[in-house]
Amino acid sequence: MKITRLFSLAIAGLLATSSSQLANALPPPEDTPEEVLRTEIILEARSPLTGEPLTAAEYDQLQETLGRNEDPLLPSQVRELVFLLQLRRVVKPLLPFL
Repeated sequence: MKITRLFSLAIAGLLATSSSQLANALPPPEDTPEEVLRTEIILEARSPLTGEPLTAAEYDQLQETLGRNEDPLLPSQVRELVFLLQLRRVVKPLLPFL
């Protein structure tokens, strides 16, 4: 009898501690669920060039302007160097002395 009573008390103690741990695992009620955050429309943005705050319309206009810009942002020597480094990375497994 004493063993079964002791066993039942041990199980009850384990259940009580596990239920309190489950309650601690839940987020606080004031947190906004992730599903809601994913559906929010962002109305403010920052400029990728200067970091200043922009409205959605200004950000869209800036993205259009940057997309139309055909001038390269890097000088030709830097672009050539990047190309040569990429070429070296591709060829190096075949010719390890490079």
